[in-house]
Amino acid sequence: MEFIDLKSQQARIKAKIDQRIQDVLSHGRYVMGPELDELEDRLANYVGVKHCIGAASGTDTLLIAMMALGIRPGDEVITVPYTWISTAEMIALLGAKPVFVDIDEATWNMDPSKLEVAITEKTKAIMPVGIFGQTADMTAINEIAKRHGNLPVIEDAAQSFGATHHGKKSCGLSTIGSTSFFPSKPLGCYGDGGALFTNDDELAGRMRHIRVHGQTERHHHPILGINGRLDTIQAAILLEKIEIFDDEIRKRQEVAEAYGKGIRNSSVTLPVVGQDNTSVYAQYTILSPERDALSESLNRANVPSVSYYAVPLHLQPVFSGLGHVKGDFPVTEDVSSRGLSLPMNPYLTGDEIHLVCEALGQTAL
Repeated sequence: MEFIDLKSQQARIKAKIDQRIQDVLSHGRYVMGPELDELEDRLANYVGVKHCIGAASGTDTLLIAMMALGIRPGDEVITVPYTWISTAEMIALLGAKPVFVDIDEATWNMDPSKLEVAITEKTKAIMPVGIFGQTADMTAINEIAKRHGNLPVIEDAAQSFGATHHGKKSCGLSTIGSTSFFPSKPLGCYGDGGALFTNDDELAGRMRHIRVHGQTERHHHPILGINGRLDTIQAAILLEKIEIFDDEIRKRQEVAEAYGKGIRNSSVTLPVVGQDNTSVYAQYTILSPERDALSESLNRANVPSVSYYAVPLHLQPVFSGLGHVKGDFPVTEDVSSRGLSLPMNPYLTGDEIHLVCEALGQTAL
């Protein structure tokens, strides 16, 4: 059984993918070629914003977003400790300070009720994360940001692209939306890739310049930038994948529904989709104090599972200088200690789902 089944997806669209790649090989514009322009238009329309800027990775998009906002040493950016390291890593790389707030007990995303006390005169941005496939409560977060001088909000939507909040698409909910096209994401390419989204014309222009070394015209570099360009072949692949994306989201939601009905284990807490949210189920993650026993039971049945973010960011050695200790973010620490992600992809069969549920149910408690 595949944890993330890219083979079945590729077989579904292989002829079209092959043709797209051949087109790129024929015209020879391998970096930021015409497919990138086509992809940016397509994705901007999909999200419902004015601008999409393709970039080399989801990590680069976070860096580019903060550079465009002028984040610098001494500034503070608020985020969560329950996420992949790149979220806080890029804050620290700019010399700014990651300020953590705990997550919500139900959705495992940023808890807006804990956000306001973390805001100081040094706060320059808020970066919520759409963990496991759904957005944070962006409405509440945006309202808090507005009350505090219209603080910019960067939505780290590396896992939630395609999800909705109050009917609006992830990446179109704040000042800047950022996503990843890493192969394991619901919409992934065959290498690294990412994109930025905004309705702000000035920010869009700045981000476009930053991704090409700060160049605004040939041989003219008025601002610092990075090499954050998206390869044309990756853009071409994404153009075919977006054609089946909504269908794959629907299938992911059907798999999640089947898990919800089929898992019969009293130790397990199932994922909760927040009110007015939809999820693309980048992962299907359960909680249990018997996590290790569950994982072993799954392994015996040849079912893969993964414990994501088992050590939260505030307890990572690289961030020891922030002075956090165990107990500072109790909800994050609880979820980190009990979380286990099950196989999730649009091509799981009914028999495979049944096998997963059976293996969970056979765990000795």
